[in-house]
Amino acid sequence: MEYTKLGRSDLNVSRLCLGCMGFGQKENTQHSSWTLSEDRSRELIKLALNSGINFFDTAIAYSEGVSEQVVGRALRDMAKRDEVVVATKFLPRTQSEKDAGIDGVAHVRNNLEQSLKNLGMDYVDLYICHMWDYHTPMEEVLEGMGQVVKEGKARYIGFSNCYAWQLQKANYILRDKGYAPIVSMQGHYNMIFREEEREMFPYCADAGIALTPYSPLASGRLVKDPSEHSARLDSDKMAMSKYDRTHDQDAVIITRVAEIAQKRGLTKTQVVMGWLLTKVTSPVIGATKERHITEAVAGVGVQLSPEEIAYLEEPYVPHKLVGVMEFNHA
Repeated sequence: MEYTKLGRSDLNVSRLCLGCMGFGQKENTQHSSWTLSEDRSRELIKLALNSGINFFDTAIAYSEGVSEQVVGRALRDMAKRDEVVVATKFLPRTQSEKDAGIDGVAHVRNNLEQSLKNLGMDYVDLYICHMWDYHTPMEEVLEGMGQVVKEGKARYIGFSNCYAWQLQKANYILRDKGYAPIVSMQGHYNMIFREEEREMFPYCADAGIALTPYSPLASGRLVKDPSEHSARLDSDKMAMSKYDRTHDQDAVIITRVAEIAQKRGLTKTQVVMGWLLTKVTSPVIGATKERHITEAVAGVGVQLSPEEIAYLEEPYVPHKLVGVMEFNHA
């Protein structure tokens, strides 16, 4: 495993981050058809730790907090707290919170308190705004995020699922208020969805913000034949909304991944990770099977030639922007 600093923070993170959305089953939730039991989740977390992964990403929304609980128990049993980097995320205010008069500051604090309780931890290393809240003053949200950092309940803050202009605006507000800046951006990015390269990547490079994208394998599409099926491919409505399995140019890219893998004696996952790690700091890899971790880890350090990279990138065409909330004038 290789390690690097997370943006301009002092967090030393593995080049892969284990995404924990699939850990911890709760019936009748959005992802309950493919999430794992606690015992299975612990097996994969142990494998990740043994493989050198020290960076774990969860969210209060994942299985309604069960993911945080499972991850927290596993890490307390298997690792020293100061040797792992734990990130979690919060969603926008709910209508019931608005009706109760809970503002953005209290919303952030309340969510973090619940996440810390779920995790069984005194602090998180990275607290992430899961998506832009169009119906709450962002000044309130950022005030809450800045306060929890000052109190030591979160070491750093990050954002996910937003536009580059929003990230820049948030950083400006934080600086104006005297709070620590954003250190990471978790967006939707992979070989068949590269829209982040247009504005987000240049801004983050200029601002010293680490890129920790999710869906590096496009929910498995990059490493499967377009005709293949799996429980997640067939049931994850969020993933299905992001990818058109019949998209001609996507199919060309997927074919080229397979060609290079065969030519180099690598797995398709190794080829994808070898490409991705030339672009970003630490991609968030989801795992429901051991090979999802072992193949991704094997991709760290894979060196693709400039010609191979160009061959993989050449068929790409612009895609409809997905993975962020649509711009809302309300």
